[in-house]
Amino acid sequence: MSDDAQQPIVVKRIKKGGGGAHGGAWKIAYADFVTAMMAFFLLMWLLGSTTKGDLNGIAEYFKTPLKVAMAGGSGSGDSSSILQGGGQDLTRSTGQVKRGDLETHKQVVNSQELTKAFEKAEAQKLSGLKDKIQQMINTNPELKQFKNQLLLDITDEGLRIQIVDQKNRPMFDSSSAELKPYTREILRQIGKALNGVSNKISLSGHTDATPYVGGDKGYSNWELSASRANAARRELIAGGMDEAKVMRVVGLASAVPLDKSDPFDPINRRISIIVMNKKTEDTIAHEGKSIAAPPPAAASAPTGPAPSAKAAGG
Repeated sequence: MSDDAQQPIVVKRIKKGGGGAHGGAWKIAYADFVTAMMAFFLLMWLLGSTTKGDLNGIAEYFKTPLKVAMAGGSGSGDSSSILQGGGQDLTRSTGQVKRGDLETHKQVVNSQELTKAFEKAEAQKLSGLKDKIQQMINTNPELKQFKNQLLLDITDEGLRIQIVDQKNRPMFDSSSAELKPYTREILRQIGKALNGVSNKISLSGHTDATPYVGGDKGYSNWELSASRANAARRELIAGGMDEAKVMRVVGLASAVPLDKSDPFDPINRRISIIVMNKKTEDTIAHEGKSIAAPPPAAASAPTGPAPSAKAAGG
């Protein structure tokens, strides 16, 4: 074998350099830049959609992160989300919502819901009482003839039952607190029905605008209306109504006419019975509680019976 055949073959490979700007390292740098820009724009969006109160909370956290993280307090651990305020409504402008405030809010909402449910049930009960009295009027021959003088409606205070005068059929003797026999029967029948609910009642007497003339010691339509309201109270109790149900008896004279266009209309002479709802009862029960009790008044002369009228009045 010749020497040429035994000579080894040498292959020369040329190694190229890094390529400078034409290599692939720039792609990694560009990807990092794009990622940073996405993060930046995401941060800008979050800051733009976060309320001022939340931003203040985040700022406080980064001012003293270790203190807040260890000791807690405003800015850390007292909200229902990681970012205080949070929530789905990004348009709200209120500040942070603490966990304690959230619990208080829930309690208020629950209390309001219970109150609404109670008021709804109470309204249904009073509506049922109204239907019962209406049915009693329609089925009772003695009451049916006075149907036009009995007005029933539901008001903000409760169920209102009004017994009104008619021109030829008054409830009381003229200028007197003496009840007519048929008025006594009406009140006694109503008194029985009122025991069907636990609600308290309020009674008010009303006159028309005809002045009470000739009364002694300033006796006027105010005293007359109060006397008539008390006479109605006595008849309700005589009919079987529990005396403890009465919470207020007032005389309003002609101050609250039923027919405002004609203050002299006989319909303005009436007795108003209100079966009060709980809200009205509480309002009356709390009247004057915040006012200190006045000192005992000097003894005064006993009040005698109402003077007799010398002229027609309400």
